[in-house]
Amino acid sequence: METPFISDQELIGEYLSGNHASLEILINRHKQKVYSYILLVVKDRHLADDIFQDAFIKVINTLRSGTYKEEGKFIQWVMRISHNLIIDYFRKSKRIPTVDNNDEEGDIFDHLYIVDDSVEDRMIMDQIYQDVRNLIEYLPEEQREVLMMRHYADMSFKDIAEQTDVSINTALGRMRYALINLRKLIDKKDMVLTA
Repeated sequence: METPFISDQELIGEYLSGNHASLEILINRHKQKVYSYILLVVKDRHLADDIFQDAFIKVINTLRSGTYKEEGKFIQWVMRISHNLIIDYFRKSKRIPTVDNNDEEGDIFDHLYIVDDSVEDRMIMDQIYQDVRNLIEYLPEEQREVLMMRHYADMSFKDIAEQTDVSINTALGRMRYALINLRKLIDKKDMVLTA
């Protein structure tokens, strides 16, 4: 006799009702996919173990706190958590190059070298751009419009003022408030937008 398939949502419900075995079933169901993705990106088994563990700790804490919202599939949510943890790891471990300033004879540019962006660097930058685009959607319409024209359409404030039928000072003010509001959103959401 075959055991009936229990959906992820049903398992989450059972876990929240006190059946801790349902969480184990849920983790075992998806661990191969999540772990494989993490390992593929970080290319280090110990680091992948840590990130995998952190991802499911975050899942458990979110489920327990009651803040989990079923906005799609459970696995997609877990993969997004894992992806964000990978991005956070790469941001935090980023090495900052230093130059020995005791060499008075040499030119600083003799010590610098150009490297192609790594996969990790591109992932971080893509995530930063996506985060900024998402934050812009929270801005009031006038501020969002000016910011998009200035930074995405590369328009001058004079052109923006003409296009939106306002004075240059008003366009500048809207841009200023857009940047202030973006900073507040970044702080409120506790985001890191640096590579």
